[in-house]
This record gives sequence, C-alpha cells and structure tokens, in this order.
Amino acid sequence: MTKQERQFAIKEILATAPIGSQDALRLELRRRGVRVTQATLSRDLKNLGVSRVAADGGVQYTLEPASEARILRPLVGAEILSISSNENLIVIRTLPGCANTVGEFIDVQKNPDIIGTVAGDNTLLVIPRSYKKTKQVVDFLRHKLIEVD
Repeated sequence: MTKQERQFAIKEILATAPIGSQDALRLELRRRGVRVTQATLSRDLKNLGVSRVAADGGVQYTLEPASEARILRPLVGAEILSISSNENLIVIRTLPGCANTVGEFIDVQKNPDIIGTVAGDNTLLVIPRSYKKTKQVVDFLRHKLIEVD
C-alpha cells in the first residue's frame, strides 16, 4: 500500500468514526488490511494536519479543513490548464472531469471576494463579488492554485 492510499484510509476512518487514540486508529486500519507502525502513523497524522479535540466522552482525532486544503493544493493545481478573465468573470479550464474538484477547492478557501463557482466538466466559472475585484480574485486564484509557496 502506498503512502497516499494509507493516508486516504486514515482520512476516511476519521471522517466516519470517532477515534480517540492512535491504538484505536491502528486497529481500524488493520481491520481494513493496512498494517502500520506507531511511528509511521504518528508521521501520517502530523502530515495530514490531524489534531485531537474535546468531544463527548473524551477526545477524538479530527482532520482540519485547512490542512486538507493544503494537502490537496498540489493535486488541484496539476488539474488546471488556464485561468483567464474579462472585466466581470473568470474562467478556469481544467483537465476533463476536474472542474468540480477545482471549484470545491476554491469554495473551501472562503474568499469574501468570490460570490461562487459554477463547474462543468472541464470549465469552471468563478464569479467575483464586483468587477472591481476581478483582478484581485485572479491574483488570489493564481497564488492558491498554481504558484508554489
């Protein structure tokens, strides 16, 4: 099993069941056929941005949305072919079938200058709050989607 597959399994488990300890998470992973050492699991949790939060009856692991966005950024950026705009609208061309994923990634950013996104198969329409904000939104999108920090 690859690191990406293992980390996907971890995210899936944390999204569907309350897990309060690394031992409980390791047992759930083992039930799914994933054998992992405590050290590897600890590194995976750190890489995924998982934190422990207070919950009913104790603590549980949770995946922070911002961390998920950080993880997805390089993948989403690889799906983009172009970003273009006029005075009012921004169009992002993606690989076939990827516009929805890119749109969701943009929506998660919660940029107040973006009213919303509309996705087709390989084209995404980004609607700025006003025509005066179009350039700022294009710069934001280029930074968030294409440029490396």
